[in-house]
Amino acid sequence: MPEIMIRAEKLRKKYGQIAALDGISLEVERGTIFGLLGPNGAGKTTAVKILTTLVRPDEGKVEVAGTDVVGDPVRARRLIGYVPQELTVDPYLTVREHLRYYADLYHLSPALKDSTIREVVALVALAGYEDRRVRHLSGGTKKKLDLACGLLHRPPVIILDEPSLGLDVQVRRDVWSYILRLKEQRTTVFLCTNYMDEAERLCDVVSIIDHGRIAVTGAPASLRSQLKGDVISLRIASSEDAQGGNLKTLEKSLSGLAIVQGTVRDGTELKIYVDSNEIALPQILQSTASLSIPIRSITYSRPGLDEVFLHYTGHPFAEEREKDG
Repeated sequence: MPEIMIRAEKLRKKYGQIAALDGISLEVERGTIFGLLGPNGAGKTTAVKILTTLVRPDEGKVEVAGTDVVGDPVRARRLIGYVPQELTVDPYLTVREHLRYYADLYHLSPALKDSTIREVVALVALAGYEDRRVRHLSGGTKKKLDLACGLLHRPPVIILDEPSLGLDVQVRRDVWSYILRLKEQRTTVFLCTNYMDEAERLCDVVSIIDHGRIAVTGAPASLRSQLKGDVISLRIASSEDAQGGNLKTLEKSLSGLAIVQGTVRDGTELKIYVDSNEIALPQILQSTASLSIPIRSITYSRPGLDEVFLHYTGHPFAEEREKDG
């Protein structure tokens, strides 16, 4: 039997009349990367605050490594490493001073302190930065330091809230690499994200959360494979064409075709969901030609997690992200 490191049962939390969490349940096995995937406002942050003992649920139960988070929060905190999405480092301390400070907070013994600091510095590639003050570091390096601080006490469970938010492409990939190394060490990772590519790349299992409820749970590849059909992505020539209504006109025209299951607009791009791209492409091209709409590119692919979200929630992920900011 797999060891369950995080277990949540029927969690509910309201803020006034708004149900941030509406009875969610989930399980995370030891040594896996679990993704809680959803747009801003879906309930991810509330779930994290409950897991990290910062907020009490109105109803339900949460355990971390068999410890009741509400009943024994002090023990639960010892089992968790938490890296919030906002940077928490002090601009006037050096990297080494930060790590020593956190080592004292975690009550690391003097015998272990220096060796543990060296280990986490190596893990997140901070070697050479130990004596630099944080105010002189890049945003990506500050995020690495945040990660290092969360790992110092070698927790069996680490909770990451939007770990790559605001990072450039290379630093983002570096962070992903560190997260995968944690899995190799049998650390259980609970990852909150609204980046589909991050969930696809890292997670063994994802739960899609929407308006405080879990819509579906499964391995990303399995969830994608359950959806039939293809996705055709059509990009028109310019933003002026989109703003002028050409994309909306095209979407209306294509929605009337029997071969089209649905459409989603995003800027100058239109995603068209069809049973078969081979059958659909000629008809789509014929429609664009009859409307005299210039096309920059047209591609097709199998469904991804964007399409999984749309299928199980009934609305596009991108639409929610725009609505919630």
